[in-house]
Amino acid sequence: MDQIRIENLEVYAHHGVLKEENTLGQKFLVSLVLYADTKEAGRSDDLSFSVNYADVAHFVEEQMKARDYKLIEAAAEHLAEEVLLQFPEMDNISVEIKKPWAPILLPLDHVSVRIRRGWTKVYLSIGSNMGDKKENIRKAVGALRGDRRIRKVTESPLIQTEPYGYTEQDDFLNGAICLETMYRPEELLARLHEIEAAGHRERKIHWGPRTIDLDILLYGDEVIQTEELVIPHREMHLREFVLKPMLQIAPWAVHPVFHKTVYELYKEREGQDI
Repeated sequence: MDQIRIENLEVYAHHGVLKEENTLGQKFLVSLVLYADTKEAGRSDDLSFSVNYADVAHFVEEQMKARDYKLIEAAAEHLAEEVLLQFPEMDNISVEIKKPWAPILLPLDHVSVRIRRGWTKVYLSIGSNMGDKKENIRKAVGALRGDRRIRKVTESPLIQTEPYGYTEQDDFLNGAICLETMYRPEELLARLHEIEAAGHRERKIHWGPRTIDLDILLYGDEVIQTEELVIPHREMHLREFVLKPMLQIAPWAVHPVFHKTVYELYKEREGQDI
């Protein structure tokens, strides 16, 4: 990915743990790496196809002064998120905040924190088999679209499927969703649980009936196995009600463990050509 760099932008702000730092303020040096596709801007010589670094620099100064933080870690986290939201043409950003006058009573040039944040493409499954199924799904997708840390939400057509596992329940409506998010995997899982709770999801029976069900299928190319979260979803390659909607929006998405596309996984499950 192409890079636009802003090095050591001087900002006078009031971040620090000590009272005098908050009262008197001090100089900070902010460096950014903006990751964006600059090819069209280079070919056309048109700024509208790139990121205006002057606008970014002024925005950074505003954000650094808008709120006081005890930790430069917090200032960096806030700054990265706000810049990504303000300038959507960026996919990722690296932020470094240097504190030249860190009060540690020892000679040093500066102390700094450097972080990298960005948007990650994620695929979800969504389903409902209680109440107004379409309305349940519509509200859940609306909650995703309304979240400032989520963008570019795309839905598959819904399909009706028989229940999986526990069969003494109504048929499901199932679909797949593609989106980009700033949430890390554990944060996204927590956000999905919030949306399920708002939709009156109750976890009483494993594979039981539910008003709304949201599962993370793929999160970039990450492989995660914890007690709370397994990515890729451990059974996505076995479930037609997952693969069939995914086939509509992401046939070439690659499973990072099996190294096969959704198309290939679906074809293997069907045992025949599509």
